[in-house]
Amino acid sequence: MTLLLSVLFAFSSLITSVLTPSLSFMSEMENSSDKIEIVIESNDQMRFNLSEITVKQGQTVVLTLKHMGKLPKAAMGHNWVLLQPDTDLATFAMKAMKARDNEYVPAEAPEVVVNTILLGGGEETTIEFEAPAPGTYSFICSFPGHYALMQGTFIVE
Repeated sequence: MTLLLSVLFAFSSLITSVLTPSLSFMSEMENSSDKIEIVIESNDQMRFNLSEITVKQGQTVVLTLKHMGKLPKAAMGHNWVLLQPDTDLATFAMKAMKARDNEYVPAEAPEVVVNTILLGGGEETTIEFEAPAPGTYSFICSFPGHYALMQGTFIVE
């Protein structure tokens, strides 16, 4: 019985050491997370597939927006606009609606942290930016009428 328990204990120690990464490995993983890649999809039903994104302050964010729909940009264009904390979405959307010549992103709007270009069905684009100061930001599609359904939270830790 003692021999059986010794064998089981040795076997469980071996399994634990193989399946559990060491603390130094875990630290390396945390220290090497200076870049994060995010893919967000949009569609003809006016939806993003992500409603929340979390990053770390100063992290390089590589964000790819994919328009999975088929409708053209003029009918169902989508973009991704990151807005400053506490931005009133309805007020910003009204300003964006008037910015057709700038793909529905008001030029030099202080509310905008970063944004993608406007896409039509089947298109995709990638932007790269440094995660801003810690806080809770909002992201939207600023194409007229879309922000009500196409919005989410961008959390910077």
